[in-house]
Amino acid sequence: MTSKIIATQYISVDGVIQDPVGMEGSGLGDWTGPFSRGPKGDRFKHQELMNAEALILGRVTYDGFAAVWPAVNDPEGFAERINAMPKFVASRTLKTADWNNSTLIAGDLVDAATSIRAQARGDVLIYGSASIVHQLAPHGLIDEYRLMVYPTVLGRGIRLFPENHAQGLALVENEQFGDGITLLRYVKA
Repeated sequence: MTSKIIATQYISVDGVIQDPVGMEGSGLGDWTGPFSRGPKGDRFKHQELMNAEALILGRVTYDGFAAVWPAVNDPEGFAERINAMPKFVASRTLKTADWNNSTLIAGDLVDAATSIRAQARGDVLIYGSASIVHQLAPHGLIDEYRLMVYPTVLGRGIRLFPENHAQGLALVENEQFGDGITLLRYVKA
């Protein structure tokens, strides 16, 4: 089985992925909070995590997740899975990554991601972590984009793709979830 690196994102109609739940102090607020993706959307996110082998996270996303997920107890097993799976953290400021099964990426992120993908037996997800996407996308290291497009325009914030990045993509799935949220899945063309 060939492993894929998948950027799975909550994204506004105008392409912003920054601070979807309002924990980063960006001033954007909890822009996903007013919407419900519904049972179909919840099943998709659950299956996506259960089918993945590892995560690559930037420091901001790692800090937010590590502060919340270890304390969550859910009957569906999402928290148990995310807490147990390997997490690779790209940071120039963290000295330790104490959340269970977390490893700091030492050295070049592109080299590390290439190695992680080569060694993985399943999908490697990138949640949020715009800095990671911005570094890996220009090197062709993101195999798939799973975008949950929320029906909101934010007008500012960090966008999914880095400035001056161009790439052809092929749409492989689109599906509507609750409250007008649309899943778009793209692979490299």
